[in-house]
Amino acid sequence: MPSGHILLADDDAAIRTVLNQALSRAGYEVRSTSNAATLWRWVAQGDGDLIITDVVMPDENAFDLLPRIKRLRPELPIIVMSAQNTFMTAIKASERGAYEYLPKPFDLKELVAVVGRALSRPRGPVSSADGEGEDIPLVGRSPAMQEIYRALARLMPTDLTVMITGESGTGKELVARALHDYGKRRSGPFVAVNMAAIPRDLIESELFGHEKGAFTGATARSAGRFEQAEGGTLFLDEIGDMPMEAQTRLLRVLQQGEYTTVGGRTPIKTNVRIVAATNKDLRISIQQGLFREDLFFRLNVVPLRLPPLRERAEDIPDLARHFFALVEKEGLPRKQLDSEAMDRLKRYRWPGNVRELENLIRRLAALYPQDTITAPIIEGELDVRPFEPVGVANGEAIEGVDTLSGAVERHLTRYFGNFRDTLPPPGLYHRILREIEGPLIAAALTATRGNQIRAAELLGLNRNTLRKKVRDLDLPVIRTSR
Repeated sequence: MPSGHILLADDDAAIRTVLNQALSRAGYEVRSTSNAATLWRWVAQGDGDLIITDVVMPDENAFDLLPRIKRLRPELPIIVMSAQNTFMTAIKASERGAYEYLPKPFDLKELVAVVGRALSRPRGPVSSADGEGEDIPLVGRSPAMQEIYRALARLMPTDLTVMITGESGTGKELVARALHDYGKRRSGPFVAVNMAAIPRDLIESELFGHEKGAFTGATARSAGRFEQAEGGTLFLDEIGDMPMEAQTRLLRVLQQGEYTTVGGRTPIKTNVRIVAATNKDLRISIQQGLFREDLFFRLNVVPLRLPPLRERAEDIPDLARHFFALVEKEGLPRKQLDSEAMDRLKRYRWPGNVRELENLIRRLAALYPQDTITAPIIEGELDVRPFEPVGVANGEAIEGVDTLSGAVERHLTRYFGNFRDTLPPPGLYHRILREIEGPLIAAALTATRGNQIRAAELLGLNRNTLRKKVRDLDLPVIRTSR
C-alpha cells in the first residue's frame, strides 16, 4: 500500500468527503480544511508530503498562496484543482509551480494516480517558472529544522522580539529574513546591520542617524537604520559586539519606543520589529561586564537556537542538491554526488556549518570535470594537513609522550583544520575550556565519591566556585553511599 500525508483544501464539504474517502482507501493519511489560512499554517509547520487544493477559497486565492508555499517548501508537490476550466487557469497553475492541474469534474482514479506519481518522484529542491524557488529561505527536513519551522510558524503573525543564536554559518540572517518575508511586516523594509563590521565609534550614528554638525565630518543629516527600517524589520547581527554606550541607547528604544539622532534633541517614535542574532554566549558576556543584562532580557523575548550542521546531518543531501541547483543556474555545469560521497559529507564535522558546505559545492562544480562527484574527491577536499602536535615527530608518536596540550592540539586539528584554511567558530576559548573542565570536575567528584568539599580541595578551587561550575556544567550529583 502507498503511504503519505496529504493536505487537502477545498471549501466544498462534499468534495472534501469524497476525496478523503478515495485517498484513505488508497492508503494515504488525509487532513482536510475549508480555508487557505489553515493550509498555510500546516505547511509552515512542516506538515504534509503533498497538497491538493482548490483555487477559489473563501479567504485567499490558491494562486496567491502557491508562491509562498514554493518559497518556503519548494520540494512539496502541489496539485491544483479548479472548476474554472480556462486556459489561463492552467497557465497560472504551471507558472506558480503546481505539480499538476486537474479541472473539475475529474476522475478519482486519475487523481489517485497523479498523487502516486507526485509522491514517488525524486524530492530534490525545484524552482518555479518565475524563479521564486531560487531564494529558498531554509532547507531541511530533520527534526531539528522542523522545530525551527514550527517556531517560525508561531512567530510569523506576531511582532515579538526574537534572539537567534547559533554558530557562524548556520543561517541566522536567513531565519531573520524568513520571519520578515512571511510575517505581518513583509510589505515593509528589511534592514540588516552587522555590529562587528562597523567601527565602534560609528555604531550609534549608523543605528540612530545624526544631525548636520553632530561631529566632525557630519556635513549633512543622515538617516539611521531605525529610520530606514520604519514599518519593517531591523536585524541586528552580532549583537554581542555592540559597545556599551550603544546598548544603553538601544535599551531606551526597546523600553520607550523612541530614540534621538546623534546631535538631535527631538525624540522620534519608531515602529520596527527587532530581530537580534549572536554566535556568542551572552550570559558569559554579561558576567564579564561586556553586555547589559537588562538589554539581554529585552532582546531575548523569544530565543531561537539554530542547530549546527553536524546536529542535522540528515539535511545534507537536500542542502547539497539545493546548492548544486543554484550554481547550475549561475552557469556552472550540472553535478551530482554518488552515495559514498554523500555519506562522507554526512560524517564530516562541518565547523563552518552550512556556509562551508555551500562553498564546497561551488568548488566541486567549478573545478572538477566529472558529472558525478565521488568519495575520493570529497576526501581530498575535506582533508586538511594537520600541524604536528606535541609528542609527535615526523608524523609518528614519541613513545611515552602524550601531553594534555598535545591532545588539545590534535582535537583542534581534527575538527577545525590548521586555522590557515578554515577559521574556527567564535567563542573557541570558552568552548574548549568547557570541554576540558567538565570531565576534570566529574573525575574529581568520582574520586571523592561526590564530596564537593574534598573535590574542591583536590582541584584547588573555592567550594562555592565548584558548586557553581557543577550547576553551570549540568554535572550529575554523586550521592555518597554510607
